[in-house]
Amino acid sequence: MSVTKTIISDVIVPEVFNPYVIQRTAELSAFYQSGIIARNPELDRLASSGGRLLNMPFWEDLDGPDEVLSDQTALTVGKITAKQDVAALLTRGRAWSVNDLAKALSGDDPMAAIGDLVAEYWARRFQAILIKILDGIFGHVTTGTHTTEMDTNKHDISALQGDAAVIDAKTAVDAIYKLGDNADKLTGFAMHSATVAKLTKDDLIETIPPSEGKPAVRTFLGKPVVVDDSLPVSSDDVYTTYIFGAGAFGWGEGGAPVPVETARDALAGDDILIHRRHFILHPRGVAFQNADLSYGSSGTNATPSNDNLANPLNWKRVYEPKNVRIVQFKHRLEPAAGQAAD
Repeated sequence: MSVTKTIISDVIVPEVFNPYVIQRTAELSAFYQSGIIARNPELDRLASSGGRLLNMPFWEDLDGPDEVLSDQTALTVGKITAKQDVAALLTRGRAWSVNDLAKALSGDDPMAAIGDLVAEYWARRFQAILIKILDGIFGHVTTGTHTTEMDTNKHDISALQGDAAVIDAKTAVDAIYKLGDNADKLTGFAMHSATVAKLTKDDLIETIPPSEGKPAVRTFLGKPVVVDDSLPVSSDDVYTTYIFGAGAFGWGEGGAPVPVETARDALAGDDILIHRRHFILHPRGVAFQNADLSYGSSGTNATPSNDNLANPLNWKRVYEPKNVRIVQFKHRLEPAAGQAAD
């Protein structure tokens, strides 16, 4: 008696599977749903255009005072200056054996079930990549003279005395106003769960009930909060919170030559799913420098790894500080040891 076995290649249709995973990645990403990451057709085009560094020219704003019109003196002629933002193409892939997907294959719609698992994986990886980029653009180089020039967008109260070092509504407002008259463009927070817990105890976190099948939304100062425990916490209990504007990160999806592939190891009885992605995830206004793509002692990466993205040598601000819609806020959850609360 022969037994018919459904294998991955029977249920995966590459031209359907890949767009489904991309769509579901967006739906599952808290950073995308909060508006921090914005998909952009121009970045889609750049991600598919070839090359590892993708140039995005922009015009500097006009400056200089206006002048009183005169019949004696001609107006002074100003100029407009072009600058360039630069994004790195990220190329990533992952393979899974059938054992990891066996549970999904028991679903009513196997392809959708597998797609959801893969999309959840990529949503987590996008979040990890974004946080590594933040480490890089706000990092300090310990040797040499390079700087990312992002100090203007930092608000560090962690060394202050007593409650002045602690996150609350007042200190968070100070952080928001690091962007001056562009403060209103900051629309969301990313926080460690311990920070959210502290603010919840202080009755500063509000929860908007779920609607239309969407999850409940936490807000602080009226802005949505993304919770991620991979945000930095130092050994002396200094927490890092980020405040973002809408579209602070641009996302573009390119096309890997073979984005989806299935294989079978007949001798082992294993089915394999391979997924590859070429994409851009870029902090608007901070150019990638391509200065150091080293891979330990083994050579150089073709495109940046997460460690390369976390290296400050690879970043340089090109927008005016208040036009970079990201603020880093370092704080404590309680006064430092040995300090009394105010």
